Amino acid sequence: MTELLLEESRWPAGLPAAHRDLLRSILEGARKATGVVGLAAGGSFASGKMDEFSDIDLVVAVEPSAEVARPESRRAFAGSLGPLLAAFPGDHVGEPRLLICLYGPPPVHVDFKFVTLQELARRVEDPVVLWEHDGRLREALGAGAAAYPEPDLQWSEDRFWVWVHYAAAKIGRGELFEALDLLAFLRSRVLGPLSLAEASARPNGLRRLEEAAPPRAGEMRETVARHDPKDCIRALRAAIAMYRDLRDRGGAAHIRVNAGAERAAVDHLDSFEAVLEPTRD
Repeated sequence: MTELLLEESRWPAGLPAAHRDLLRSILEGARKATGVVGLAAGGSFASGKMDEFSDIDLVVAVEPSAEVARPESRRAFAGSLGPLLAAFPGDHVGEPRLLICLYGPPPVHVDFKFVTLQELARRVEDPVVLWEHDGRLREALGAGAAAYPEPDLQWSEDRFWVWVHYAAAKIGRGELFEALDLLAFLRSRVLGPLSLAEASARPNGLRRLEEAAPPRAGEMRETVARHDPKDCIRALRAAIAMYRDLRDRGGAAHIRVNAGAERAAVDHLDSFEAVLEPTRD
């Protein structure tokens, strides 16, 4: 059986010592595990941007019938690879194949995504193959191409003004934590991805926004509010202005702009802003 192993000299130069040591241990254990046919690294490892704050994002290619392919067996597998402190599945992000782990000390975050070779054809990035049996992992990757989903401007337009109305209503009622949470949601689901796409960067939430799109990052700061009704309104207006600019620059002529909902949501915000009591410092 032919085994291919990526030389450590080809690992990212910025890989911290703790990450490097743990990755060696993970590779050693994975190569001995029954039913594991390959291991690949994505994320910062694949982009070569590893630093002390990076996670290790790993793709574990498994045989469909293997014990390690079973969700209830994955924690035991992760525990066999190093000093595991905590682990839980990625159900909160809608990815049941994901096992999120913390090893240490020193603490190192590792994400394992367990996939069959057939599932590798559809993926959002091209990982670096660290180890494999018989070239099967590379062959599976070659059967498809990586495609990261781009933001859907129509999807955002259909929802944005309803979310603005919701935030305004929460501010009006005094549920400011709800309003702050909604503003954070707008940043991560709409404003961040659109800003990153505009800068030709991967539109992954708010990841590396400060580096990829500094001017938009400056605008984004204005959408962060204090726990104060007037400041929440100020931040919401900043979010509206930023969205309008991103929408208009990003192809508003090619979508159905919901002018009625936009006008109603903004008018609703205007209607009660003037009656709010002055902010008390």
